Amino acid sequence: MSSIIRPTPRQRTRRLVVLAAALFAIVVPLVQNLAGLGLNQAEFAADGNSTLRVAGYAFSIWGLIYIGILAYAIRQALPQTGESPLLGRMGLPSAVAFFGIGFWIIVAALNLKAASVGVIFASLIALLLPMLAVSGHIRALRMFDRERILLVWPLAALAGWLTVAAPLNLITTATAFNALPAALSPDLWAIVAIVAVTVVALAVTAVLRTLAYPLPTAWGLLGAFVAEQADKPTVAFTALAGAIVLLIGGLLLTFRLRPGVERAR
Repeated sequence: MSSIIRPTPRQRTRRLVVLAAALFAIVVPLVQNLAGLGLNQAEFAADGNSTLRVAGYAFSIWGLIYIGILAYAIRQALPQTGESPLLGRMGLPSAVAFFGIGFWIIVAALNLKAASVGVIFASLIALLLPMLAVSGHIRALRMFDRERILLVWPLAALAGWLTVAAPLNLITTATAFNALPAALSPDLWAIVAIVAVTVVALAVTAVLRTLAYPLPTAWGLLGAFVAEQADKPTVAFTALAGAIVLLIGGLLLTFRLRPGVERAR
């Protein structure tokens, strides 16, 4: 359960930084889309998506991610929300990740492909490594603990999506620059990327044991299956297999292993 210890002035400042970062992450794409400034995400990805694509509908997951980010940011900023180890450890990393995904929209609109790769991987690493470091706290939470619902789930969902989005961004950029090593064909590079995403996501799920992480990753792989099944069936069904492995593995790791199962105790 969340601590009832009231935050210090320094901790309140950290919470305001997190709230500002969350608002930045949400407002930037709204402004960019409404004003039509620069390239949108689909246009940015179109130059270089011949190696691996994800169906456009898959990006609708951002709506849920933004709702989760906003819920997390508002809850942790409320005066009545007590300080806790998870809030303290994840505050600044989450702010870095939020600023990062907002900044990614800007560099993508400007068609700065190399910068976009650096930004998205920095956002993923800034969020995922601290989550792994506090995995013991995460596993100890009850299923409907407010910190699991309003901290772990939003941040894990964002990390899960970035786990598939970051390698996709990398392989798209490498394709656009004609920089894919010739040692493998483009289809094999796509398969390597899918397998790597699946293995990493399964390993992280084994540590965090929360379904909020593998579900967005599996969703992205399903999007790759839909996009590639007509032209690249081998790549598509590899993505489908990866999604199935993550769904089944996520369920088993979350609910069958002890301690730290995501169920009421």
